[in-house]
Amino acid sequence: MAIPGISGTDHFGFTVPDLDEAERFLVDILGAEPIYTLGAKRADDEWMRTQIGVHPRTVIEEIRFYRLHTGANLEVFKYAAADGQRPQPRNSDIGGHHLALYVQDMDAAVAYLRDRGVEVMGEPVASRQAAEGQRWVYFRAPWGMQFELVSFPTGKAYEREAPVRLWHPDDPAN
Repeated sequence: MAIPGISGTDHFGFTVPDLDEAERFLVDILGAEPIYTLGAKRADDEWMRTQIGVHPRTVIEEIRFYRLHTGANLEVFKYAAADGQRPQPRNSDIGGHHLALYVQDMDAAVAYLRDRGVEVMGEPVASRQAAEGQRWVYFRAPWGMQFELVSFPTGKAYEREAPVRLWHPDDPAN
């Protein structure tokens, strides 16, 4: 059973310390397209706690939306948190996360990032087992958020016998 009417991922939302820095990275490095901006949101009641799960006096200073190629949209927040902000979680922390981006040519993509001074975390790794055929590598945005490049131009091992495949950005209709 699933949520009635569910059809897929609409967007990923994340908070950054500097929206202009984030926009330069998202647009100039990742090729995201700015779509629209929403202004400040503040409430004098429990709305922020009830609706978003943050301190009731927290203010959303601005939200910017981006389209990222054939993948999900990005909703990027700048908060003034009434009770302070925690550091960027690691992947191993509860709520830790990364955003993976598919590339057709891993080596060209890694060279592109390095040429632009982006921190690439190690060298591309060849996956094994069901993901054999895939290579991946992590990189960091200027504010510390982890992103990942993945590439499997000839497919992954599991696909040879799978009745259902994972969604693929090069074949979004399938």
